[in-house]
Amino acid sequence: MLMLGVPVLLLLAGQLGALSGSMPADLGVTNGRLKPPSLTPNSVSSQAMLYPQHPQKEYAQIEPLRYEGDAGKAMAALAGVMEQAGCKPRPSGISGYLHAECSTRWLGFVDDAEFWWDEKSQMIQVRSASRLGRRDFGVNRDRVERIRQLFPH
Repeated sequence: MLMLGVPVLLLLAGQLGALSGSMPADLGVTNGRLKPPSLTPNSVSSQAMLYPQHPQKEYAQIEPLRYEGDAGKAMAALAGVMEQAGCKPRPSGISGYLHAECSTRWLGFVDDAEFWWDEKSQMIQVRSASRLGRRDFGVNRDRVERIRQLFPH
């Protein structure tokens, strides 16, 4: 009975939002950089190599998104792709920046995905990180790669 009860309680907790965590207060762009990768293997970042001493830089490294043309159109297209990927884009009021909350289906774990149009490189820098837990089992990387496939380039 106990073996059956724990998974059911975990599923119920997830469905009630108890596993969603809180949005970090330090998301966004500071001095041309998104937040560094997490200290544990539960995030990806196209800017991981900007942090040479970071313990997760190799695990977190992922390519930015490529897009030619108008930054506004790119970010609007990206918002649509995020919705297709099951994420909820959140308005930020920051030009060229997009934040989205992405939830797992059954347990309701929330990951924060950030995208920033980097004018210098003409690419969209990306960071996606789990709010809770020490490992993401590749979920953030898989999500960003799915977004890359859906994103017009």
